Amino acid sequence: MTATATSTASPSSSTAADVLRADLDTALRYALAIGALLVLMLPAARGSQSAIGWLPMWLVAMPAMAWWALHRFRLPAWRRVAPAEAGQAVRRRRRGAVQARRRARPAVIARPLPRAA
Repeated sequence: MTATATSTASPSSSTAADVLRADLDTALRYALAIGALLVLMLPAARGSQSAIGWLPMWLVAMPAMAWWALHRFRLPAWRRVAPAEAGQAVRRRRRGAVQARRRARPAVIARPLPRAA
C-alpha cells in the first residue's frame, strides 16, 4: 500500500490487512523452520528431485525469500548511524596539497655470481 492508499482506506481494512500480514508472517516462519529442520535431519531432503529440482532451495531458500519480501526487503540494522555522523564518515581529511614522492631505493651492491663447477 502507498501512503495515499493508507490514508484513504477505512480503519477496518487496514486492520484486516495487518491481521492477514501477521498470519502470513507466522506461516512463513513455520515453513522456514520446518524446512530447515527437514534439511538438517533428513539426508533425502538435501538432494535433488527431477520434478522440482534442488530441495533445499524449496524447503529453506524460498520460504526465507518470501518472508524477507513480506518485510519489504529490509536489511537488519546492526548499527544505526546518526545523520550528523554519516556525513562526517564519508568525508575524509586530506593531509595537505603535497604531491606524493617516491621513496629512495637502497643502494644495490653488485656481487659476483657463484660459478658452477
